[in-house]
Order: sequence, then C-alpha cells, then structure tokens
Amino acid sequence: MKLPGHDAMARHPEEQHTTHRIKLPQRTVERPLRQVTRRLAMALFVLALTTVLVYIDRDGYHDNSDDRLDFLDSAYYATVTLSTTGYGDIVPYSDSARLTNILLVTPLRVLFLIILVGTTLEVLTERTREEWRLSRWRSNLREHTVVVGFGTKGRSAIQTVCATGLKPEQIVVVDPSAKVIDAATAEGYAGVVGDATRSDVLLRAEVQRARQIIIATQRDDTAVLVALTARQLNRGAKIVAAVREEENAPLLRQSGADAVITSASAAGRLLGLSVLSPSAGMVMEDLIQQGSGLDLVERPVIKAEVGLSVRETDDLVVSVVRGHRVLGYDDPAVGKLELTDRLITIVRASPGTAVAPDIKPLRPN
Repeated sequence: MKLPGHDAMARHPEEQHTTHRIKLPQRTVERPLRQVTRRLAMALFVLALTTVLVYIDRDGYHDNSDDRLDFLDSAYYATVTLSTTGYGDIVPYSDSARLTNILLVTPLRVLFLIILVGTTLEVLTERTREEWRLSRWRSNLREHTVVVGFGTKGRSAIQTVCATGLKPEQIVVVDPSAKVIDAATAEGYAGVVGDATRSDVLLRAEVQRARQIIIATQRDDTAVLVALTARQLNRGAKIVAAVREEENAPLLRQSGADAVITSASAAGRLLGLSVLSPSAGMVMEDLIQQGSGLDLVERPVIKAEVGLSVRETDDLVVSVVRGHRVLGYDDPAVGKLELTDRLITIVRASPGTAVAPDIKPLRPN
C-alpha cells in the first residue's frame, strides 16, 4: 500500500485558516447580526422615548438660541443627553422638567449606555470566554473517545457508542474539514479541525488521555498513519479502525490498531448472506444495529457461572474471551467457565436503557 507524502486528509484551501482549531458544542445563542439589530432597536426606542418626554414638557426647557423648543430641539437634547455630551445650550429650568430628568431621563441614559457598552463588552470578552471554556474542557476531559473522521462510518460508530450510555461530551471528533466539524458540534460533540496524522492535532484532542480511539477515515493509508501516531501518543488506549481493502488490515494491526474492520468485505458478506438467506441477513443487520432487537454484548462471568459449561448459562453464549484468545462456544478448550473469562452473548435489547459499564457492545466483522 502506498503511503503518500501528503496525507489524504489534507485540508481544502479555504480551510487552511482553521488549522488545528478546537470547536466546542455551541449553546443556543442568538445570531450576531440579530443581536446587533435587536440592541440597535432598543437604543433607538430609548432615544425616541426620551425625545417624546422632553417634547411633552418642552415649556420647562430653555433654548439659548430662540427660547423655543420644537420637536427637532427635543430630539437634539435627547441625543446629547443620552450620549452624556451635554453642550448646555438647552437646559431644563422648571421643576417638572428637572423632576422628569431625575426620574425618567437619567435612568434612560443609564439604560442607553448599558446597551452600547454591553455590545462592546460582549465582543471584547467573547474570545476570553471561549478560551476559558477550552481550558475547563481540557481539564475535565478524561477517559473519552476520539473519533477520527465524521463521515458515514464515523457517525454510525458514534451513534453506536452513545446507544450504550456514552455521553456526547465524552466524544471528540477530528476532521480536516471545518464544515464537517461544524456539523459535529451542532450535534453536541467537541471537534478539532486538522490533519489527524499530525501529533499536535491529536494532542489538541487530548488523545493521550483517551480511553478509546475510533479511526474512520476515507482512505486506508490515512488510517495507518493515524494509528501509528495515536499509538505513539497513547500506549494504553483501545484503537479500532476501519479499512476498505482487506489486504491492508494486517498493516493497520501492525501500526497499533487493536481491532480492524474491513468495511467493504463486511458489506459484501452481508450482501451475499442476504442473497442466500434474506432472514439471516435481517438477523445480522439487527445485530449490527445497537439498541434494538438483538444485540451482541461482552460481559464478565458472574460467580454463579464459574465452573459451568457454556450451555449451562442462562444467556445465549457465542464465544468466550479467555486472556487474549477468543474461543467459540463449541471449542473443547473452553471447558468450564472461569471467573476471569468474559462472555460474548446475544441478548434482547432494551430501548432507552444504558448498558452497564462492564458490558461492552460488539460489532461483527
């Protein structure tokens, strides 16, 4: 397999300015243009209200130019007053006008300044607030799942792990496309824009503290490079990767992947099985979909099952995991179940119920 000098996850030209940027899920926030429009409307309303108040009590004001106060003069006085300019050419001299300034115009002036200053402060503090969110996110991120690639395979993998009880805030998506990361954050996942074959990008995803890494890239050579980089940064994480060509699976395992799924071959086998037996194909499709119908799960052996044979357990056991070996239910080497064994069983899914932490959902190759 050819490993190109420039990785297949290279960025599009328009996305080069977003390199290595971390994006967190956004809260429901009003669009900037709508915010500015709303605040401008509020400021104009305050200005108009002040103008009307001054015009109603215009006889209580003195204009140095002509001793008359028309509507334009009222608007002018309201403008210079709310902006705290105060030229002094128009002044209130009656008790009612001064009382109106104390009780109504002054609070409106304060409100007007709050609207203007609030807009400015929000723009100035947005970056600081985002940096604080990123710092808090990094400090709280532990034992999470990093998903490289948010295409069809990546989305399906995330849906599966979330069906077992994993929270969206425990998932970090890495993809070179800023638009793809925007889609990921819109669904509640944190995202890192960048080339996952680079160690600095994976470090921004805190891969060194991740519990598991899912590699769902579009090309096999990219998957190999990502696996090599991820394994170098995190020796203990479980790495699961998908490849298109079965001949590339051994290379990916040598690169550090614990499990390799051959997507093209798996789809082809399912198609062939469905041709030979549509019912068998439906059962396999049901097993692949987590959370409905039948599910494949991996669970530990309980004390009551120790010393029993596979057929004597209550669950439908298909395999026994003993050490680093996976033994079929009919393998003579299984013998009696041991406390350190783990069972791969087929169970009836319970929609809406999270899987226990010691039970792992499985996906057939």
